Amino acid sequence: MSAALDVLSALVLEDDRRWGQAAADFQWEDAKAVLDRESQTPNHFLTRARGGSKTSDLAGMAIAVGLTQAPEHGRLYGLAAARDQAALLLDSVAGFYSRTPELQGALTVREHKVYFHRTKAMLNILPADQATLWGLRPYFVVVDEIGQWHTTPPPQRCYEAVSTAAAKMRNSRMVLLTTASDPAHWSYRVIQAAREDPLWRVHEVGGAPPWMDDVRLQGERRRLPESSFRRLFLNEWAAGEDRLATEEDLMACITLDGYLPPAPGKRYVIGLDVGLTADATVACVCHAERVEGREHPTVVLDHMQVWHGSLKQPVQLQQVEDWVEAAAARYNRASVRFDPYQAVHLAQRLKRKGLHVSEFVFSASSVGKLANVLLQLIREHALAISEEPELLDEIRNVRLKESSPNVYRIDHDRFQHDDRVIALALAANWLTERSGSSRARTYSSFKVAS
Repeated sequence: MSAALDVLSALVLEDDRRWGQAAADFQWEDAKAVLDRESQTPNHFLTRARGGSKTSDLAGMAIAVGLTQAPEHGRLYGLAAARDQAALLLDSVAGFYSRTPELQGALTVREHKVYFHRTKAMLNILPADQATLWGLRPYFVVVDEIGQWHTTPPPQRCYEAVSTAAAKMRNSRMVLLTTASDPAHWSYRVIQAAREDPLWRVHEVGGAPPWMDDVRLQGERRRLPESSFRRLFLNEWAAGEDRLATEEDLMACITLDGYLPPAPGKRYVIGLDVGLTADATVACVCHAERVEGREHPTVVLDHMQVWHGSLKQPVQLQQVEDWVEAAAARYNRASVRFDPYQAVHLAQRLKRKGLHVSEFVFSASSVGKLANVLLQLIREHALAISEEPELLDEIRNVRLKESSPNVYRIDHDRFQHDDRVIALALAANWLTERSGSSRARTYSSFKVAS
């Protein structure tokens, strides 16, 4: 490790100082951990605020590994969100090479590749849109700004390809370095898993870097939305102002260890949102619970059932009907609140079987009611749920959009879904209506997307 640290320390920065002279304590801490080949944590998820020398440090560590640690003909990879970001990573390598006398003749930078002459290793810098990433056999991987990668499926598949490729290689190491993003971004699931995994080291540096000018920092605070400033300059995972839930409020609602069995004397409702192919069918069994000291009851999610379909194999509504009938009987003759779209005939059959069924007709105003109920339940921590990853992801991805003046609707990010959220909202709306609770408040302090 000492040879690699010596190389990194000697690299000349743009202000003509050596990396070792300018690096802050957190940079040294990360570099020592990443360059330690004997470490029991080969994977690293590092986060820093904007201006925290992220791309530059990744380039420096890649040079150090390529020159001193890579096996003969070893393969190193650098991944970035897009070609422009990949070019910045390559430019950082080229800049170190041109400014550092000791590197002359030790490596060659050509197009998107860096060749290390002594080890004959190669660093290949690629955007996260390469289908060929599945064939990699990497010794060392650096992933730049993963929190800013697109939320479409291809970048996620690219990360899956390179991370599993690193996992299959003995002695392989991987470093993710990014600024914190929106908790709805898929990279948040990656860092959550890393925090619990003994093969990962997570190091998040809070606040702006020490060398940032405070006058400029306060200017950015005045200019940017609060969530953007928190993400970019405080390095906090922060939801956008138009999100249904902040991460703090959402975490406060996780008060159950799992699903609950039916209890005598409680009044239950099943919220049902039916999707046949692209969307899932979801049933949420809920009840309202009075809590001492609270004006409004808490809505408790007792059980959630999900059916997935496809164009070739749509959801079988007979299975849904059988499950709802059985669940209604089990949960004290629960009522059923449903979205009539694609579910009219199912509801009619349930009615003939003696179930109490009511439809929720979706309109501009009624969808606003659903949004308002969920917003207030989550903000008041009056929603009790368990740690269900798919439901939490849906809630994180839901936005409130103003479809017309003072009329709001639930929307979700592209390539995401809100089926679980809608089913939960249908049940919550039914319960709050019948409890006499009024949550019809304004959005005066809530910014929404138009």
